[in-house]
Amino acid sequence: MAKTRTSYVCNQCRTSYNKWAGRCDNCGEWNSLEEQSEGSGIGATPIKGASKGRRIELVPLHGDIVEAPRYKTGISEFDRVAGGGIVPGSALLVGGDPGIGKSTLLLQVAAKLADSGKRVVYISGEEAIAQVRMRAERLKIQNSAVELGAETNLSNIIATLDDPTKPKPALVIIDSIQTMWSDNLDSPPGTVSQVRTSSQTLIRYAKAHNVAVILVGHVTKDGQIAGPRVIEHMVDAVLYFEGERGHQYRILRGVKNRFGATDEIGVFEMTGLGLAEVTNPSELFLGDRDGQTPGAAVFAGMEGTRPLLVEIQALVAETSLATPRRAVVGWDSSRLAMILAVLDAHCGLGLSKHDVYLNVAGGLKIKEPAADMAVAAALISSISQKPLPKGTIIFGEIALSGATRNPSQSAARLKEAEKLGFSQAIIANLHQKKPKNEQKGAKNGQKTAENEQKMGLKVAEVNHLMDLVAKLAANMT
Repeated sequence: MAKTRTSYVCNQCRTSYNKWAGRCDNCGEWNSLEEQSEGSGIGATPIKGASKGRRIELVPLHGDIVEAPRYKTGISEFDRVAGGGIVPGSALLVGGDPGIGKSTLLLQVAAKLADSGKRVVYISGEEAIAQVRMRAERLKIQNSAVELGAETNLSNIIATLDDPTKPKPALVIIDSIQTMWSDNLDSPPGTVSQVRTSSQTLIRYAKAHNVAVILVGHVTKDGQIAGPRVIEHMVDAVLYFEGERGHQYRILRGVKNRFGATDEIGVFEMTGLGLAEVTNPSELFLGDRDGQTPGAAVFAGMEGTRPLLVEIQALVAETSLATPRRAVVGWDSSRLAMILAVLDAHCGLGLSKHDVYLNVAGGLKIKEPAADMAVAAALISSISQKPLPKGTIIFGEIALSGATRNPSQSAARLKEAEKLGFSQAIIANLHQKKPKNEQKGAKNGQKTAENEQKMGLKVAEVNHLMDLVAKLAANMT
């Protein structure tokens, strides 16, 4: 019998290698090499005696749609990110830095679901039973009917879940997928082939038996889930657990969800009894802010469908260095460079000769360009050493020409600001000309702004960055 030869093929450019490497030399992609045996893949010789397949039934695009049932865990922040609850038969991948609280959160989810009468199985491949029990005692959930297991052999896990003497579990948690291994492969645990095969087997089990499976994944130093990226395509939802060690809050962010909205976040606070839900994250990120501090601006952002108010802090200081320093925490440094260039070119503030430090309070990471006007306002306030008007929120996008553009979901941002006691909002002009497909939304936004103004929130609109500078100069004390 001919010896089977193994090669590693890049799933991006299809370059073949004799051994696995973390980076493809041809296209530069990381973690893209996948193990393949000789005779597999596109263009391979067909196996003798292989099935010819069967015809499947094709149906029209229209038809009755049945809403997927969900398991409510009782942790509303987790259910929000999952799309309203865990869908039976779905596979979720949860990633995060070591020690951030992934196991703590999922053990709390398992306990809540088990207390509601569902059978929950928690398989730990990293910790012993005693260690998981110690965490449960610390969280005061040791009396929950969660079934624990410490195993890394995939065949043993599937055999345990297929026990005919017990009902099928509603939820299975695997902590973590990098520790699982299949005895059908010769490679050690944690390799690309083992992680891919283990994930595929567990996902196939979930779909065949209508059992929800949550996989815990390690992350690399770049913050990406370790292992082949194909795992993120295989699962139904990918959730990232984020946070800084120096802050008490944690953020569960959904980056993929076939059963709900993406970019949704759930906010938790790390306490002595585990992770506690934060029902009003705007108050957490604003904290006990002083409204009379120069260089601080409140930005009304959107995280998924949730409006969120955060404080943006800027410090502009003179420097003797030939190249001024730029330090950014929580925002895109390239975006800051663009705002500084626009302020210098169109407003003549001369920020290019100053050190600039920018920070998003609370450690939150902001990605949307709607924070441009709030960042610009914080920079203007810092260089002039005058605080912004008290009770003011700011949001809007800035173009290279200095023109402003109103972001989407302005109504939700304004409503959240009014709920928290803010009295004024500085936003981009809602009356600016837009493409035909956006005119309807602009009219609705205009009506919403007028309604908010009637309710007590004063809305000031600006067309250009120069207008923002003039507006702030007239109102800053």
